[in-house]
Amino acid sequence: MHRSKIVGIGLFLIISSCTTYTIPIESFRNQMMKATSKNVTEVEINNPLLSKTIKYLSNNIDKLIVTDKNGNRAYLHNSPSIEMRITHSNGKKYLFYFDTVILENNTLKGGRSRFSKNLTRAIPIDSIVKIEIQNSGKNFKYLN
Repeated sequence: MHRSKIVGIGLFLIISSCTTYTIPIESFRNQMMKATSKNVTEVEINNPLLSKTIKYLSNNIDKLIVTDKNGNRAYLHNSPSIEMRITHSNGKKYLFYFDTVILENNTLKGGRSRFSKNLTRAIPIDSIVKIEIQNSGKNFKYLN
């Protein structure tokens, strides 16, 4: 089996083992109104792979209102291990760390990696058809 297939299967198992919530697009837009580049704060988290810490800019969202698989409302507290999966209108899916996501000029911007600040993406919110949120269970924790 090719290494990429093994990695893909491993990622699928990790993702599928976590509880996944959804957020309707309008609810997400309303919840993110104050999460702009003017309202970010620098945070520091542990690096589970090395003894060095990681610093980056984080949004100011404390908790998210999400929907579980049964359609029930739930609250999910923001943390460095919360991941967000966006489905674009063209069918492609993109992953972000939720605490890096901001909304500016109707464009969602966010980080795709904890280890490289250059891995970011911007997606017009009007082109998003589905938003999924989950706690990945990764061992990231805020230090400050």
